[in-house]
Amino acid sequence: MCSGHGRIRQRARGDGLPDLGRAWLRVGRGPVKFRWLEHGLLGLRFGTYIGLLFVALSPGVAAAFIAVQVAVFGLYMGGTFAPNHKGMPILPENSRADFLSRQVLTSRNITGGRFVTFFMGGLNYQIEHHLFPDMPRRHLGEASQLVKAHCVLMGIPYTETGLMHSYGIVIRYLNTVGLAAADPFTCPLAGEHRR
Repeated sequence: MCSGHGRIRQRARGDGLPDLGRAWLRVGRGPVKFRWLEHGLLGLRFGTYIGLLFVALSPGVAAAFIAVQVAVFGLYMGGTFAPNHKGMPILPENSRADFLSRQVLTSRNITGGRFVTFFMGGLNYQIEHHLFPDMPRRHLGEASQLVKAHCVLMGIPYTETGLMHSYGIVIRYLNTVGLAAADPFTCPLAGEHRR
């Protein structure tokens, strides 16, 4: 166990699964208190931000600024999510894999210490993020120790790799997939009339 805080504890249960605490693992999704306040504050934040941009900058420059910011954010998010999933097995639609196996087999965690955890916003623990989407990201590292131990017990392969190695896996996978379709833009009509 990774933590001395005692927030995550292993208790004996019939199925051997770790007990991650009722506060983090909600059964069912009921109404959230003050959801209206959350939505209102998010709207206020985005409205104020966009309003300030259009007040401080000309409309064209403000729109270009927002477009570049969204593009950079998309690239950053792609750089965060791709290493966790690309090149992992794709389970067939009729797969009978249970929830745990499905999440563990189709995701990988990225190792590299605090820098990688900060750089990836805690989503380097992608397996645990998929298993416990409501768990605060700062606790995913602790949960990973329990999940890894449980996977060893159940015989489920638990995949971890470094950040640069995972980017290499992504590039090799995309090359394999891309080169598998020799000429994806072949026009059937042109092929008919070609000699």
